[in-house]
Amino acid sequence: MINETALLESKALRESALERTEVLDRVKVLSLLPDGMHVTTAMVATYFGVTVEVVRQLKARHHDELSINGMVTLKGHDLAEFKRDILSRFSGGYPQPRSSLTLYSRRAVLNIAMLLRDSEIARQVRTYLLDMESLARAQAQPVEGPVSPDMSSLDARIDQRITHVLGKTVVPMFNALIETSGEHRKELTALRTGVQRIERRLHQHHARLQRLEGTRDDRPAVGVMAAMDAMNGRTFEHHIAKLLRRDGCTNVVVQGGHGDRGVDIIALTADGRRLVVQCKRFAPYLNITSPDVQKFVGSAKVLYRAEVALYVATCPFTPEALSIASEAGITAVHRGVLEEWSAGETLSILE
Repeated sequence: MINETALLESKALRESALERTEVLDRVKVLSLLPDGMHVTTAMVATYFGVTVEVVRQLKARHHDELSINGMVTLKGHDLAEFKRDILSRFSGGYPQPRSSLTLYSRRAVLNIAMLLRDSEIARQVRTYLLDMESLARAQAQPVEGPVSPDMSSLDARIDQRITHVLGKTVVPMFNALIETSGEHRKELTALRTGVQRIERRLHQHHARLQRLEGTRDDRPAVGVMAAMDAMNGRTFEHHIAKLLRRDGCTNVVVQGGHGDRGVDIIALTADGRRLVVQCKRFAPYLNITSPDVQKFVGSAKVLYRAEVALYVATCPFTPEALSIASEAGITAVHRGVLEEWSAGETLSILE
C-alpha cells in the first residue's frame, strides 16, 4: 500500500498519479487565469495557503520534474504574445508581468501537491489520491461485499451483477410460474416482459461503458490535447511544423513573431504547393472569430499568394468564421481536427 511518505519521496509514484488532476477541485476550487488552463506562482501559493517564496523554493528544487509536467516560464516574445492574446482580453486583477511569468498547468499544480510538505491543502490532496489508489486496488480484487464509492467502473460491475441475477434467477422464476399458473398467466407474462426489457437496457448500458472506457484504435491518444494546452505559443508553432514535416511538407519555416505579417509557418506541400499556416493556442472555451479569419485571408492570399492556407487553433471557430474560411479557401483546423491530426491522421488538404 502506498503511503504519504512514499508519495513525497518517489518520483515514479508521483508520475503514476498525475492524471488525477480532478482531485484539486474536489479538495478546493483552483482559480485559473483567463486561458482556463494555467495559474501563476502567486495563485499556486494562494491555493495551498503558503507564501510565494515557498513555491519558488520548491520550483527551484524540482524544476526539471515540474517542467515536464507543464510548468513553463514565458519571456520576451512568448510573454508578449500571452499578454496580448490572453490577459488583454479580460479586465480584472490579472498579473501584468514585465520581464517573465511562470505558468503552471493543473498537472504541475498536482505535482506540487505531492511535493509540498507544509500545507494542509497539499496533505488533503495527497490523502485523496491515496484513497483513490486504495479503492482502485480494492476493485482489482474479487469483491465479497458491497463497495460504496460511485465510480463508473463500479457501476459497470453492478450492472453486470444485476444482469446476472436477472438472467439466472428472476426470469427463470417467472417462466416456472407462468407454466404452473393459469389464473395469473397474463400478469406474470407482462412482468416477465418488463424484467427482460430492463435486462436488455442494463446490458446496453454496460456495453456503452466498456466502449467509452476501453482502448480504441480510432481514438486519439490520451493526453494529446493536454500536451498542446500546456505549450506556449512558440512551442505550439514548432509542434505544428513537426506535423507538417511528418506529412511530407518541405522547406518548413517557423517565422512567428514580429514582422511575420500574420503568418506563423511557411512551407511547400509534398506536391509542391505554397503553404502558409496561422497558429493560435487559445483556451478551449474561446473562439476564432470572423475578423481573425479575415485578417489571415488577406495575409495568406494577397501577401503570400498561398495555394494552401491552414488556420490551426486549439479552440472552436464561430459559424461566421467557418463560413468565411470556406468561401476564401482557408482550411480551418479546429480543436477536434487538430487532436486527430496530432494523433496520426493526415489532413486531407495535404494529401
